Amino acid sequence: MISAGTPLFTVSELAAETDRLFKALLHVDCTPGKSWDYEACRQFAPLTLEINRLKKEKDAVILTHSYVEPEIVYGVGDFKGDSYYLSLMARDAKAKVILFAGVVFMAETAKILSPDATVIVPDRGSGCSLADSLTGDQLRQLKAAYPDAAVVCYINSTADVKAESDVCVTSGNVYDIIASLPQARILFVPDRLMGENVRTELQRRGVAKEIITSDGTCIVHDVFDAAAVADARLRFPGLKVVAHPECTPAVAAVADFVGSTGAMMKYVKTTPAPYYLMLTECGLVGRLQVETPEKHFIGGCRLCPYMKLNTLEKVRDALRAPRPDQIVMLDEDIRRRAARCIDRMFELAPKD
Repeated sequence: MISAGTPLFTVSELAAETDRLFKALLHVDCTPGKSWDYEACRQFAPLTLEINRLKKEKDAVILTHSYVEPEIVYGVGDFKGDSYYLSLMARDAKAKVILFAGVVFMAETAKILSPDATVIVPDRGSGCSLADSLTGDQLRQLKAAYPDAAVVCYINSTADVKAESDVCVTSGNVYDIIASLPQARILFVPDRLMGENVRTELQRRGVAKEIITSDGTCIVHDVFDAAAVADARLRFPGLKVVAHPECTPAVAAVADFVGSTGAMMKYVKTTPAPYYLMLTECGLVGRLQVETPEKHFIGGCRLCPYMKLNTLEKVRDALRAPRPDQIVMLDEDIRRRAARCIDRMFELAPKD
């Protein structure tokens, strides 16, 4: 695994790093066919040591989404979490270099909020079925059809779409922000299923809004099935089912809890149950296995092929000498308009 250009580390440094990784990843078992045993950690150690050394040399921080592999999150990540938290960290970062281990729209968000930093992404192919489902041109056409609507974009969207929107939202603040808007009609993009779940939740809260959506969905969350949830409840008495609002309304209706990545983690950590079924990406299960090793998860999660394009080798190479395609560049007019959209989210989001 060590390439010709990799610096040498002492036996004691490698042993200490292997022990650190093994202790952190001991309970992880969320990706079929992949292991985080001691031998795997021994193989990761030269890479994590080099990456952490490069961060210091280049004044870099690494933002890691919860869906990327645990050896990245716990081996080299400076900040780990969901889109909203990482947006805050990107906004407040003072580093010269921001490496975003996630997907491209997240790296774009980091560049929007930290324009003076060099923002890099390990794999330019790490797209998102939601973000890639709608372009700025397509949104302009929708806006022309609904000129009286407030345009609300989910954070899983491109910089072009954010630049055309009035306010950005995350799965954690979407209900409160939409409820606070004066417009009765809301054009919500790009997630159709989340839009349907928002409509249902606002009706439950007694908030009268007409929600119009585009037709994007998440390839991870749109495949979960309500019948499978019913079967799991029969096999595991006392099971708690935790779902993301990108799931179908049918799945959301039979879940015990529906919430953002951060909210799902908080729910599992604070809600006792003999078993948990996580209807989300497997990386979140990996984090919970690390941080709540006493909890029991029965499987059912799905892998995001885009998130899994992030590897330690790609992170290392991007920090060493990023290729032009790994450096996130944005038109300044688009960046400024997108920044206003995100700043509006920060203004309207509930303060904890």
